[in-house]
Amino acid sequence: MASNTSEQLRAELKSLADTLEEVLQTSTDKPKAELDKLRGKAESLLKDTRERLSDTGDKIATQTKEIAGKADDYVHDKPWTGVGIGAAVGVVIGVLLARR
Repeated sequence: MASNTSEQLRAELKSLADTLEEVLQTSTDKPKAELDKLRGKAESLLKDTRERLSDTGDKIATQTKEIAGKADDYVHDKPWTGVGIGAAVGVVIGVLLARR
């Protein structure tokens, strides 16, 4: 689902960029009516994209809070496992930094 949403956002952003590029490149060649139509399309795409980005940001924030809550619960339920995981991560980071 997240991948699908990501692909939709990418497609919308590309469409918006293409529309804006067309407006900028042809602003001197097109009659005012066509420019107004392109401008309206760009504004509509921008509004839709902003709404979708806001919704996606909210979903990511919610998912992050849920994951952090689950991690917190896990560490509270099994504190020594959490300490072990933290120590292992510290050792791995130390080894990676020592290689430099």
